[in-house]
Order: sequence, then structure tokens, then C-alpha cells
Amino acid sequence: MGRVQRRIGQYEFLSKENNRLTLAHRTVENRIENQIRFLLRLSRTNKSTRQKVAKHLRQMKNLKDRIAEASSVDQLRGFEGACGGLYFSALRFVMEGTVPEEFQFLKRTRRPPKDRFNAILSFGYGLLYRSVMSAILQVGLEPSFGYYHTPRSSAHPLVLDIMELFRIPIWDLTVVSSIRRKQWNPQDDFSVTPGKIWLSDNGRKKAIELFENRLNDEWKHPVLNYSLSYYRQIELEVRLLEKCWVDQSDVFAKSRIR
Repeated sequence: MGRVQRRIGQYEFLSKENNRLTLAHRTVENRIENQIRFLLRLSRTNKSTRQKVAKHLRQMKNLKDRIAEASSVDQLRGFEGACGGLYFSALRFVMEGTVPEEFQFLKRTRRPPKDRFNAILSFGYGLLYRSVMSAILQVGLEPSFGYYHTPRSSAHPLVLDIMELFRIPIWDLTVVSSIRRKQWNPQDDFSVTPGKIWLSDNGRKKAIELFENRLNDEWKHPVLNYSLSYYRQIELEVRLLEKCWVDQSDVFAKSRIR
């Protein structure tokens, strides 16, 4: 199938509100379930920590159960936003006492990052954005025409849509693991100025190395039942998305972390 035909099929399918809503349901459910599973994994060996985040997990599960009720993308964004706040609040408790003090955080901050944790997280999300963009262009789809996110600034909606499936398994997991292993230097890897913290040249090099190593890790797809690198999984999900309108396949956004 040629590039033009691929994009025509994409436009025709995603022009229908019901199709966009179906894909948005799958994506938000994937994101929330990965958040819950990640928090459970991080707190499974510490009874005290699990008790601290029990309320967060309970509320997140309730929100996940309500996804099916959402009759619009705006409602889904509300559920996702509420769950995101609970996730980062719980993540702060999970990391408490297990990471150096310099890497503790209070809440998610983006523009600009207010602490070292958020600086690492945001930089890695930028790397993930570029990887997803590359996969979309490789497959031949149009990155500016998505189903969940709306156009804003220079960010392409379809890239942001696909990113939701990989934030936890590719970068959040890597960030927490690398901080716990004390792979970051709180002085050399960061540029600290009043009101914001960025990665230094050393920090960016370290983040890129960690990110590329993670992309090369292999993971067994729970539905397709074969292993491939995360680099290939990003492209796979884009192709599975396309199959939604090519042959009505129902495998898109089914992968979850264990």
C-alpha cells in the first residue's frame, strides 16, 4: 500500500467520532492499567509503602472501571488527568526513603521542571516523542492526525497518542530504576537555576544512553506471544493501529507491563 493510500485510509477512519472514541478508550485504559501495575510492582516488597499508596491505587482502579462509561474524549481526558495526579502522588510515596534526597519530588512539573526527577522525566519524554514520530513516518501515517490529543503548538497529536502506550514501560520504569541504582550525579548531571532545573550536557548524554539501552531491551508481547525490542514494539503498535481500519484487527493497545 502506498503512502497516499495509507493516509487516505487513516483520514477516513479517524474522521468518524465513534472510531476516535474507541481508540481513545483503549489508550486511556492502557495508560491507567500500566500506572497501576507499575505502582504495585514498586511497592510489593514493602508493606508500609503499599499501605501508603493503597488509597491511591483504589481510586485509580475505580477510575479505570469508569472508562467504559465515558461517552466523549473530553470525559476520558478527565479520567486520565485525575488518574495521572494520583499516580505521581503515589510514586512520590513509593520513592520516599529509597532514593537520594536530591531526587525526591512533590508533584509533576513540566514547563519548566522544578526538580531533578522531573528534569529527567521530561527529557526522556522528548526522546520518546522523537522515536514515536520516526515510527509513524516509517509506517507511512500522518502524525498530525490523531484520535485522542488535540493539536497544540508544534506537537503532533498522533505522536502524543501513541506515546501514552510507552511512557511507563520505556521511560518511567527506567527513570525510577536508574535513580534507585544511583546512576545520576546530582551536581554534574544537572543545571540548577532559580525556579527550574535542566539536565546538563553530562545528564543529557546519560539520559540518551539509558533511553537507547531501554529501546534495545526485548519484551514479549502478551497477545502476539513473541519477543521484540521496544524499538520494534513502537513501530508494531503503529502498524497495529493501521490494522484497525485495514482489516478491523483488535490487537492495538493490548500490551501491558507485568
